[in-house]
Amino acid sequence: MRLGKDDIILYMAEKATNQKLPSFFKPLFWGYDFNSIDSARNKNLIIVNTLNYGDLKQWRWLIKRYGRNNLKKIISLIPKSEFRKDVVKLIELLFDVKEFKYASRSSKIRAEKNI
Repeated sequence: MRLGKDDIILYMAEKATNQKLPSFFKPLFWGYDFNSIDSARNKNLIIVNTLNYGDLKQWRWLIKRYGRNNLKKIISLIPKSEFRKDVVKLIELLFDVKEFKYASRSSKIRAEKNI
């Protein structure tokens, strides 16, 4: 399997010693221990919060940190329901995401429906 440019960039970024978020992300994570958020380990959380509530500077950081193609792959694995409706349209346009992961209903809801 051959690695693409974005795969190599992501690998190098994940191996970097400083995995902390820049301070301009702090307002997006007011409900979390900001200093414990790791840009490799918590990438889904970072991506969802940044796309939903971030500004252009934070979006650019996401693209630089994870790479456009890797972001597209990661976003397509996150349930569509994690994103605000107006953000979904922007994600589809900017990242060319055609499909999101299907978020299945809980077994309790399915069981209630069959009663």
